[in-house]
Amino acid sequence: MDNKHDILELLRAVSAGHTTPEDALLELKTQPFEDLGYAKVDFHRSVRQGAAEVIYGAGKTPEQIAGIASAMGERGCKNILITRMGEEAARIVEQSVPLDYRPIPKLGIAFPGERASLGHIVVATGGTSDMPVAEEAALTAEVMGNQVTRLYDVGVAGLHRLLSNLDTMMSARCVIAVAGMEGALASVVGGLVDCPVVAVPTSVGYGASFGGLSALLAMLNSCASGCSVVNIDNGFGAGYLASMINQMEGLQ
Repeated sequence: MDNKHDILELLRAVSAGHTTPEDALLELKTQPFEDLGYAKVDFHRSVRQGAAEVIYGAGKTPEQIAGIASAMGERGCKNILITRMGEEAARIVEQSVPLDYRPIPKLGIAFPGERASLGHIVVATGGTSDMPVAEEAALTAEVMGNQVTRLYDVGVAGLHRLLSNLDTMMSARCVIAVAGMEGALASVVGGLVDCPVVAVPTSVGYGASFGGLSALLAMLNSCASGCSVVNIDNGFGAGYLASMINQMEGLQ
């Protein structure tokens, strides 16, 4: 049982008398995860949370990544996200599973396939150097079935660049603001739009930025209402949260 649709079909089969309750119970009990020894692959993640398990590539060997992705692919999972995976690892993984690899955010999509494009999320960056984190956020949101518009290099050092795209931001259901240095972009965006803003501090900046801590504290202390903040360089977390916001809005 890989998603809510599969479980619903099983319950309908029980209701129609095509499957016994005992057989259905056995199938549900034996399907939640697969133990690979080095990983326990959670097949019920999409049932509980609406999205399949994401593979965090950093710290895993290419063989482990490929093994987890293969196990998920065998169960029919598509568009499996693999975050923080280097190019060398990607070359090894793609020998075992179909892989769409993006080198800038170091993100792979195993078993790529068709996906929805719902609502509208905007991903904005303070500068070009923030693009790796921003692309991780944008691709995460796209893989999870959202329409994404990228507005890169629209930081407060040239505020007119951001203001020239105000209509685009105002049409979004959620804006992801990605910035390093002093992290001011999130506050500015939060004061302009009528939708939730997910602020992402990056480790971009000179010495006193303390590897993104300065931007993190600035975003946490933002005076703009409706701003939430994820961890430093956590583009994936921002894309995931923005997707949840966008798709909840779409249900209304």
